[in-house]
Amino acid sequence: MKILIGENIKQLRKANNITQEQLAEALNITCAAVSKWERGDTYPDITLLQPLAYFFGVTLDELMGYQASKIQKDIDELIARYTELYRTDCEAARKLIVKAHAEYPNDYQIMHCYMWNLAGDYADNNPQNLLSHKTEFLEICERILEGCKDNYIRRDALNMQAKLLWAEGKTEDALAIYQQNLPDWYGTAGQKSEQLFPKDTPEFLYHARKNLYELADFAADKMVKVIFYDTCMPFEERIKKAEHYGDLLADLSTQTLDAAFTIMAASLFCRLANDLKWNGGNEADISRVQAKLSDLLDMLSSFTKTDEILATYNQAMRKF
Repeated sequence: MKILIGENIKQLRKANNITQEQLAEALNITCAAVSKWERGDTYPDITLLQPLAYFFGVTLDELMGYQASKIQKDIDELIARYTELYRTDCEAARKLIVKAHAEYPNDYQIMHCYMWNLAGDYADNNPQNLLSHKTEFLEICERILEGCKDNYIRRDALNMQAKLLWAEGKTEDALAIYQQNLPDWYGTAGQKSEQLFPKDTPEFLYHARKNLYELADFAADKMVKVIFYDTCMPFEERIKKAEHYGDLLADLSTQTLDAAFTIMAASLFCRLANDLKWNGGNEADISRVQAKLSDLLDMLSSFTKTDEILATYNQAMRKF
């Protein structure tokens, strides 16, 4: 059987953005020795196998018979399973991602999911909970920002750094991280994609309508939040006002047959149903709002048969 440990070391080193010099220094050996391993000229001394496995966060079996594609497939399946469980069984999702992090401590996607699960997701974070994990979170953020190439994961590492500052009472410092590192609304990928094309081209129209659908979803979600969490109004009045806005949008959808209004109405009722569910709404209100949402989803489904942009744009409907 061909021994692939040198190739495996090279793959692991590159996957973790580690130089030969850094690996040699960590193991107290020469850089030339690492180079010979990776070329297949020599093999590591048996006493170095356990330190190598520990350094890369893999088992000895993985180190000796490492298959990058198989491990990546395992990671992808774990993330997919975690995403599914997160919607239906939070406790099972947490157990899964904690176990995954123990098995694959150097995978950035798993680090990201693990950190935000412990943090309690992106919003309404408990400051005491954040601070209880501060050391671990900051270490994860540092590793991500030093080695990860995925901009989405990197942005979320900056987000966590800001969250921790906020938890410490340093709100201005937290806001400065966002202002210095994240784009404003007009600097987003969607806006820049639209501006890439002349306005009289099909490409411009495609991206403009795609942006419209995304912003319709986003605006309706914010509309409910502005109403629902306005404690200056009685609770029942807030529900009535938000639902009335949804009814108006649903009427516009029926009158115009424009999917943007349907998305707005569906997003509004989806958010309202969720907020009612988690903030003391009664069953009658929740059932009524969910029934309206169901009708709008049927309408959206019918629109996808003729609207290619809506059919290929899943963001507006993903949360439904």
